[in-house]
Amino acid sequence: QVQLVESGGGLVQAGGSLRLSCAASRSIFSINVMGWYRQAPGKQRELVAGITSGGSTNYADSVKGRFTISRDNAENTVYLQMNSLKPEDTAVYYCNAVLLSGLGVRHDYWGQGTQVTVSS
Repeated sequence: QVQLVESGGGLVQAGGSLRLSCAASRSIFSINVMGWYRQAPGKQRELVAGITSGGSTNYADSVKGRFTISRDNAENTVYLQMNSLKPEDTAVYYCNAVLLSGLGVRHDYWGQGTQVTVSS
């Protein structure tokens, strides 16, 4: 199992930047995939960005070129650097960790979420 704690959310004006952090309770080197999801009011939770244990990344089209996901294995922390923020980026952002068992069964773990609000 793994516990995840997010931080770094807040209120920012459009065009501004924020960096979210996700601290894991275990070595993230052993976690198959870590990612950031977000959920805006009245909308489904969506993937924002993900990073594998090998360092491969993927992004939602809406954030490509603006957001960057990274991981610090020594600190057991994953970051989401968010630049050029837009009001439509307003949401609760959740950190996610995926562990695959030896049989390939997927186990998802979630943080408590951190609010990001972008004012126009």
